[in-house]
Amino acid sequence: MNKAELIDAIAAGSKLTKADSGRALDSTIEAIHKALKKGERIGLVGFGSFTVAKRAARTGRNPQTGKEIKIAAKKVVKFKAGSDLAGSVNKGK
Repeated sequence: MNKAELIDAIAAGSKLTKADSGRALDSTIEAIHKALKKGERIGLVGFGSFTVAKRAARTGRNPQTGKEIKIAAKKVVKFKAGSDLAGSVNKGK
């Protein structure tokens, strides 16, 4: 599902126009970006949680040359699925 398909699904499920659904989705994504940039945790009960973690610097290897390279430390976003989401995905098995 891409962003346009998600907007269509939001519009259908909420009875909002596609334009309003698009603005709502953009606003939600922007709020998530801002919170994660501040290092805050975002928890959506039943859906999951987004957190920011620090990844330490490490040594890697260039696969073409085999030469060692240094990979800088950085922050990464992690997502952990909530029980409702994980359960609904696993029901299809």
